Amino acid sequence: MGADVANSYYSEEAEKVTAPVVKFLKRHDINPDVLHKVGQPGEQIAKAANAGKFDLVMMGSHGHSALGNLIMGSVTTKVLAHCEVPVLLIR
Repeated sequence: MGADVANSYYSEEAEKVTAPVVKFLKRHDINPDVLHKVGQPGEQIAKAANAGKFDLVMMGSHGHSALGNLIMGSVTTKVLAHCEVPVLLIR
């Protein structure tokens, strides 16, 4: 499988996830810019936030995985470790 096939797959999957959110935001006169990346989620979120000159990253405080992540999820933990932008955690 070539890079074009893989990138097309990831784009289609990202569209499935983001389309309902984009539709909701547009109904409320908010026009979001959607960005998708391939890789470790926490690191990619932090990298995009740092490079994009954002004021704030807002995210959920915990994931749905192992017992060790009861307080904060692993993605949240990675974002906090790598992000230079303030992070607002929603519980």
